[in-house]
Amino acid sequence: MVRWRSGTVLAVRRSWRGAVELDVETEGGPLRALAYPGLVGSPEPGDRVLLNVGALVMGLGTGGYALVVAIPDRLPPDPPADGSTRDGGHLVKARYTPLQPILLGVDEEASPHRAVMAAATSIDGMPVVTADLHSALPAILAGVHADRPDARVAYLMTDGGALPAWFSRTLDGLRDHLAGTVTTGQAFGGDLEASTVHTGLLAARHVLGADVTVVAQGPGNLGTGTTWGFSGVALGEAINAIGVLGGRPVGSLRISGGDGRERHRGVSHHSLTAYGRIALVRTDLPVPDGLDPALAAAVDAALAPLSARHRLIRVPSDGLDQALRASPVPLSTMGRRLDQDHGYFLSAAAAGRHAAALLA
Repeated sequence: MVRWRSGTVLAVRRSWRGAVELDVETEGGPLRALAYPGLVGSPEPGDRVLLNVGALVMGLGTGGYALVVAIPDRLPPDPPADGSTRDGGHLVKARYTPLQPILLGVDEEASPHRAVMAAATSIDGMPVVTADLHSALPAILAGVHADRPDARVAYLMTDGGALPAWFSRTLDGLRDHLAGTVTTGQAFGGDLEASTVHTGLLAARHVLGADVTVVAQGPGNLGTGTTWGFSGVALGEAINAIGVLGGRPVGSLRISGGDGRERHRGVSHHSLTAYGRIALVRTDLPVPDGLDPALAAAVDAALAPLSARHRLIRVPSDGLDQALRASPVPLSTMGRRLDQDHGYFLSAAAAGRHAAALLA
């Protein structure tokens, strides 16, 4: 449950789109905190803030901040739209939580995109890359742009991890390299808001004009170490949605030679479960050349059972390392950088390269 603290803002540290990092003094000492101005207003030094410190106390990696719940003595003004009508949108996300935002959905009546979305029934064969972790996004993008620098790439953020897109510094750093972000389900804060993966895919294609879309959760993968207990199971359902809408699914494999957990070495059980047991639509699964021989052998053995259900695609890796090293944002997964888990990022880039090849 929630662990509450009250504190005073000592300093405003760095900020990025939609988020502000703070130093806050509490009775138990100073804490690093994060505020979303779109939800609670903009904290200033001297403000009293109410905090949720549960993730910080537990030492969770991605979520390891105290989160500002309110600035009780200086509430932000009401939004400019009349809150008694649906003219400004009525899509509620993070529903029935104390900080639920009310947003304009891309396909609802008040949206300027309503007519386009109401008429859309297909994504017209658009390649869609699905990935288990948010950290794959910049690597996939690097793979697409290595061969097709002109390709418009959209990001569809699902709600398996962080709900506010604002939490992601990676996403902030990729703003000038993406056609836009669509937040779906309970996730919010993208350039467009959608209620489902289906409407999100249609919006990426017909509103953002994407040539390729990447589907992945926000930062903060949830997993229990059991076969079905991880948020990435949603990848299989995303594959099914892509197929229903006439897209071309490309599965980015979670490959690792650096993860200390056996269930994630070689091909992660997350990929094997999502693609091998949940996805019902035949999917392209790109496998990069150039993996360490031992890792390559483990990957081939793990993927062999999937070959009857999906297409295993060998992708040349020439030039991908250079593309990864030129990423506009740092590459990191579970605290490991590019050279500490090269196979992970190479696999994601290979998926991007294959998606770009489907545009030819």
